[in-house]
Amino acid sequence: MTNIKTILAEAIESGASDVHIDVGMSPILRKNTELINMDFPAVSNEDAKEMVLSMVGPDRFKKLEQNRDLDFSTTIDDGHRFRVNAHYQRETIAISFRVIPNQVPLIDNLHLPPIVKELTDLPRGLVLVTGHTGSGKSTTLAALIGLINTKAKKRIITLEDPVEYALENDMSMIEQREIGFDCPDFASGLRHILRQDPDIIMVGEMRDLETTGSTITAAETGHLVFSTLHTINASQTIERIIDIYPANQQDQIRTMLANTLQAIISQTLFRRIDKPGMVPCTELLLCTSAVRNCIRENRIYEIPNIIETSRRLGMQNLDNSIMDMYFKGYIDREEAIMRSNNPGKMEKLLTPIEQFEVVQPPEAMRNEQS
Repeated sequence: MTNIKTILAEAIESGASDVHIDVGMSPILRKNTELINMDFPAVSNEDAKEMVLSMVGPDRFKKLEQNRDLDFSTTIDDGHRFRVNAHYQRETIAISFRVIPNQVPLIDNLHLPPIVKELTDLPRGLVLVTGHTGSGKSTTLAALIGLINTKAKKRIITLEDPVEYALENDMSMIEQREIGFDCPDFASGLRHILRQDPDIIMVGEMRDLETTGSTITAAETGHLVFSTLHTINASQTIERIIDIYPANQQDQIRTMLANTLQAIISQTLFRRIDKPGMVPCTELLLCTSAVRNCIRENRIYEIPNIIETSRRLGMQNLDNSIMDMYFKGYIDREEAIMRSNNPGKMEKLLTPIEQFEVVQPPEAMRNEQS
């Protein structure tokens, strides 16, 4: 059996973002969105079982057998860390690894809208980072916490499943609690966190009603709270939060959300064409009084128009971000068009002006101009 650490070390050397182990196949890595077969023998179910046991031990392996899914983190000898999910498929064990960079990223290197940095100066409220799986939400959160850590004396407590970036104390005091190790679940961690004197709270994911309610309550009680959701834009994010509540509680949660929400950063990763790597295109909603009124009065459908007409305040929609990244030479034209909200309009906007036919003015107009 090939040692799992050998596989992971080669993945790091290759610059991969993910590694996948499925029984009957060689390990596969993902690099810049593409899946690539690794040069290792096919993995048997016994091999996969031994890999998981070597990382978590027999007690936690029993939890995998009972729940059929297990989230954890692991570290190889050179210090590189991975977020791991072990699960069953077709009665065999499968494993997915996400590479966690050793260094907390600098916010200035993430190509986010400049105003995002100002969100770290907020005294209270809820800031959400959203996007599909693998869109860089954890990286953005780590960069925001890292920025606070360099400039403010704050007590920061995170609840993560599992802990990804290892955050070291600088100016701030940081505690990172891992779900399943340091507390049983997000809801339990949030119930006790207000007695731990935090200034800033980071919740890895608002994944159920109890966690969502506790997160909003923490923001409502005067804390700055960061969290994530698997939604693709600001409107969908607000609707998802409201819809998770029973109908008889939705008016109340609209009011609470209108009072606490500060910003939504929705991001999508694009493959870079100027150099290896990925770059995020983002929609950014800032909660102005107009946005708060829309939330209270259930006029969520108006929010995209508010974003479009509030660019001078720092807001932007996804298509504006895509255009910006394209004209900076970071992303491919075809991908920019295909993944925009309005491909027809985007195609016209990205067409170089020299491709349009120059129409000469009529003779009378030319004479008049001369």
